[in-house]
Amino acid sequence: MSCQAHAQPLINASLLASWGARLGLHPIRHWIMAFILLFASGSAPASAPERVVTLAPHITELLYAAGAGHTLVGTVISSDYPESVKTLPKVGDGAASINIETLISLHPDVVLAWQASGAVAAATPLLKSVDIPITLIAPERMDDIPDAIEQLGTLLDTQAAASSRASNIRETLAALRSQYARKSPVSVYIEIGAAPLYAVGRDTLLNDALSTCGGFNIFRDSKLPALPISPERVLHQRPQLILIATTNPDQLNEAQARWGRLGLGPTHTRIYGINPDALFRPGPRLVDAAVAICRYLEKARETFGAMDTATEANL
Repeated sequence: MSCQAHAQPLINASLLASWGARLGLHPIRHWIMAFILLFASGSAPASAPERVVTLAPHITELLYAAGAGHTLVGTVISSDYPESVKTLPKVGDGAASINIETLISLHPDVVLAWQASGAVAAATPLLKSVDIPITLIAPERMDDIPDAIEQLGTLLDTQAAASSRASNIRETLAALRSQYARKSPVSVYIEIGAAPLYAVGRDTLLNDALSTCGGFNIFRDSKLPALPISPERVLHQRPQLILIATTNPDQLNEAQARWGRLGLGPTHTRIYGINPDALFRPGPRLVDAAVAICRYLEKARETFGAMDTATEANL
């Protein structure tokens, strides 16, 4: 790869769908790939990395959860939490483009990425040529989140803080499962977009979050992690709970009115908004979102009672 003297070089690839990325490599292959990339130079680093660049917003949040936020020197455009990361240098979007010149100028000891595909795959040979290793962090189930935090704590020598946070998350997940997972199942539709309608489909992580609360996604058997749908498909399924991916009150009100006009009013379906960043980023805030989801599902149970026997038998 050649870099022109006055250009800001970008490595471009097809834009990766956020949900599709989660359905790529099996977790064990992530570990194998991370090991190969990290130790490709033939020897392990003498000390813990002190300068880190993250190529996905959920990894930034995991990094802070591991007590290693002080190591972060650069990230991607969409990385906006916690607040302090907004002022850090940005190296592209991490999926379709990576600004290699900016990234290398930050002198990272390690780059943390989501998957070895797209722009990351294109950038890897150049990064290896300048001895910058890449480690992949890609939770695919709820239990992978505390595991990832501990992985980062080990990598960045913040084991005490990482272990404490991971333990807290495991306790939260265990408590949610104990309280809700075996209750009467609640059918759920997660709306990603309204024009056109888009739903969460076969998303392993989000469906695991629903299962934690005793819920199930009405489109979980789809071939796609996210899919366009018609209102009629939702009406046919008549979900007990609809989650709208928004924190905007006007958007939530519009969605409630829209589904109410179609026959899914408050006497048939509970409709709530939920923070899309918390819901769609496989990091610590997804656990917080799961707490809210469990509460919403419980309200649906209280309102509509147990699912009828015929429907439950088909789960």
